[in-house]
Amino acid sequence: MSQYNQEEEAIEAIAGGEFERERVPQSKLQSWKAFLGMYAGEHAAGTEFVIGPLFLTTGVSAFDLIVGLLIGNLMAVLSWRFLTAEIGTKFRYTLYFHLEKICGTRLVTAYNLANGVLFCFLAGAMITVSATAVGIPFDMEMPKLTDTTPNSLTWVVIVIAIGAVISIIAAKGYNTVAKAANWMSPVIVLAFIACGVVALSQLEVRSFTDFWNIWGEGSEPFPGQIKYTFWHVVLWSWFANAAMHIGMSDLSVFRFAKKASSGWTTAAGIYIGHYVAWIAAALLYAVYLKSPEAQAMLSGGEAPSVAPGPLAYNAIGIFGIIAVILAGWTTANPTIYRAGLAFQAITPKLSTFWVTIIAGTVATIAGLFPAFAMKLLGFVALYGFILAPIGAIIVFEYFFGKQAGIQSFYAEKSGIKFNWAVFAAWALSFGVFYFISLEYDVFLSFLTLPAWISCGILFLIFSRLFRRGKVLK
Repeated sequence: MSQYNQEEEAIEAIAGGEFERERVPQSKLQSWKAFLGMYAGEHAAGTEFVIGPLFLTTGVSAFDLIVGLLIGNLMAVLSWRFLTAEIGTKFRYTLYFHLEKICGTRLVTAYNLANGVLFCFLAGAMITVSATAVGIPFDMEMPKLTDTTPNSLTWVVIVIAIGAVISIIAAKGYNTVAKAANWMSPVIVLAFIACGVVALSQLEVRSFTDFWNIWGEGSEPFPGQIKYTFWHVVLWSWFANAAMHIGMSDLSVFRFAKKASSGWTTAAGIYIGHYVAWIAAALLYAVYLKSPEAQAMLSGGEAPSVAPGPLAYNAIGIFGIIAVILAGWTTANPTIYRAGLAFQAITPKLSTFWVTIIAGTVATIAGLFPAFAMKLLGFVALYGFILAPIGAIIVFEYFFGKQAGIQSFYAEKSGIKFNWAVFAAWALSFGVFYFISLEYDVFLSFLTLPAWISCGILFLIFSRLFRRGKVLK
């Protein structure tokens, strides 16, 4: 086994349950190589097979997609490096323990519940992805872009079967999940590259101009979709993982890093998964859109399916089916495991096995409804919008707390269980900007950063107001 693999497996094993309520000791810190492998594997996964095609349904242009993704993903990497990794290596706490010190145990319980449920919905979308591949040999009717409910008994049976297998494996523990993902990730990356190469051939691309012209100046969005511009692409790709970077979830990962510079390793996953893989998957869909079936659907005012299984199968055959199953599987497994940990924090008397089974059951039920996968762009935007502002609490306390004159880790030092300054800051930021989104039909990714900044500033203000005269040592 190489030194690289030893370090990667070490950090994954440790992250499974040690040092949850203490600083990570110096002896357990890992080099940047461990994080390189983790992020490269995690971000070339099942979601990519759906997100790439969904971009085309929004009528995006070549410039907006290719350059917008380049910039948006760079902003995500910078967020991981200068916010998440910086704070993670300073304190070396998990997100949950760090929040508990600021918010109090009762407020963190509410956060865990929201986090766990959203994780389940995301895992459900990945079960849907795998089901579109498993259903090919059974001649299963694929879910349409506008489908929200199960469309056949075959679909229900396949989703339940996949969900049961994934849940049981996830319940076996983090080591099982991580080792499986390590073996499968190179296969998935190879499949994405192969799909892209084959799709370019099928599209008769002979030059960069031919490639650019696939999207050209863009088009009208498909029925039920909104039009994406350059800024839609930039902000959506920046905040696709908002909960992980500006939302601080990956504090739990970077607490094991020797240096904050390990945050740069996120670029490996982002530019393989969120750039190459998204564009490769979009190319697959571009091939399908030229088929008589897709053209007939468009002529009838209906949006063609973005089911990943058939798209990959049409490009690289059986290998495509296997890749889609594995991609959905490797994403859903750790996601269900994380949801189980969030639920266990609420019900500590239940074993990890059973809370993970519960999480897997919720995810499987969600997977029955194609809407979570078919509307993944909107769901991921909502997911980040809800959770990211909580990360602003940690960021603003760390960078501006002393200047603002507030007490760090106030809940821990005062003994309170519910920090009203935190809740009021999040509730007001979420409420105001979500109202703006609904009332004025503003895409949520445009409002994630304003809500995040607002939450951080309000936290500093409310902390001063609520704690006036209370100076703690």
